[in-house]
Amino acid sequence: MRWLKSLGPGLITAALVFGPGSLTITSKLGAIYGFQLLWVIAIAVVLMITFTGMGARIGLATEVSLISIFRQKWGNLAAWVAGLGIFFVTASFQAGNTVGAGMALSESLGSSNAVWILIISLLAISLLFFKSFYRILEKVMIAMVTIMVVSFFFTLVLAPPSFDNIVSGFKPSIPPGAFILVIALVASSFSIAGAFYQAYLVQEKGWRKEQKGDALRESFTGIVVLGLISSMIMLSAATILYPKGIGVNSAADMGMALEPVYGKFSFLVFMVGLFGASFSSLLGNATIGGTLLADALSMGRDLNSVRVKLLISLVIVIGAAVALIFGRLPLELIVFAQGITIFAVPFIGLGIFLIGNDGKIMGNMKNGIGTILLGAFGLLVLLTLAVSNAYVLFF
Repeated sequence: MRWLKSLGPGLITAALVFGPGSLTITSKLGAIYGFQLLWVIAIAVVLMITFTGMGARIGLATEVSLISIFRQKWGNLAAWVAGLGIFFVTASFQAGNTVGAGMALSESLGSSNAVWILIISLLAISLLFFKSFYRILEKVMIAMVTIMVVSFFFTLVLAPPSFDNIVSGFKPSIPPGAFILVIALVASSFSIAGAFYQAYLVQEKGWRKEQKGDALRESFTGIVVLGLISSMIMLSAATILYPKGIGVNSAADMGMALEPVYGKFSFLVFMVGLFGASFSSLLGNATIGGTLLADALSMGRDLNSVRVKLLISLVIVIGAAVALIFGRLPLELIVFAQGITIFAVPFIGLGIFLIGNDGKIMGNMKNGIGTILLGAFGLLVLLTLAVSNAYVLFF
């Protein structure tokens, strides 16, 4: 019961990280390469646990926000780069989350995608104005994670993979032509924005230093659940789509492939999971973007603040507007978001790492030798992601 009561921040992070983009990438890799890239998810989970744990300990060690610590250590420019960078990335990708949620409902229940986009966006905004938004956010995200786990587990049960194939997937190798998709998979699962916001969620939860064990266990639980969801999707795609040579170009494609073989019910269950992934990312990304923008502009970070709620609403409105006008995430926005990611994400990751190593701020919660080694490897991965994105984007 104590563990169940502690659930919240880690599952919120898992829910906001796994969106329709993650679902598409994991399905695509399973459909094209079978079980060969399961090991990539395992590495991404270990790195995410490392940085999410740092974020949680920073939130426990200090009463001020992580943006405020950036400002104290490196000045206003550092705080603005972190806050504005994450805001622009979340706002740029928000349309994809909105389209995914609308598509899941329009394909399942009928009516146009545009109608559902409006309904979903209004629903998300209405949730902001409950008395305690953090408690509402926690309950909604736990519900969405539960929906995803049940839905995608059902899909896995329909077509169970063999144990030998699963084991073979943990032997590190990158098939020819898979490197760019592997980079995309790591980037979608190893979210520095999610790890950064964990410090805020821990403080919103009200945890204290003496609750370090509960906070870290819960954070790690959320990321392990994230890894399990990603793995279930890849295993299902490898079992169902790979043998038939069926490709995946959108989050809904795997659901479409299920219906002819396993019936309408299997399709509907998968679409419910897609809705869970899309709506949780829609609400979670908006919360991160709006809160960190408010904090960077010295407007506070309290989720019950009207100004913070208005900025969160702004991200939701941006996503809905782009989705309604273009019907998808435009290439120009993807390029814009990737351009910001190239420069902002390694800087933010380095900031979290240096603060986690700072004994004056962290006290006895500063990084241990194992976390330092894994964190350094994580920074190298972030730098590799940035260089790869820059190469693809500019060259």
